[in-house]
Amino acid sequence: MKILLAEDDELILRTIEHKLKNEGYDVILCRNGQEAIDQLLETKPELIVTDIMMPFASGIEILSAIQENGINTSVIVLSSLGQEDVVEEAFLLGASDFMIKPFNPNELVLRIKRLLRFK
Repeated sequence: MKILLAEDDELILRTIEHKLKNEGYDVILCRNGQEAIDQLLETKPELIVTDIMMPFASGIEILSAIQENGINTSVIVLSSLGQEDVVEEAFLLGASDFMIKPFNPNELVLRIKRLLRFK
């Protein structure tokens, strides 16, 4: 199963990539929001993990692109504390789950497995 990971923090990106590859997932890495939108439209992943605040396009814009293009995928949003209004907007745009940074990578993997179990 393909998971698109959109995160501009290289340490977080590599940590999550390592965990997901160890679990046997194909991981598509995107270091900014526009790259994520481009990859989303091209690869149609089963799940997306996205940061909210990124260069060129935000996680909210990624969710909008999913909705506008009728793509059926689960989305886990990563957010810093204090962005509750943005998280609410993310849920309104179809986000499946969210986690506040910093987070436990093992918990992220469990949430991913839960969402993909229904795919």
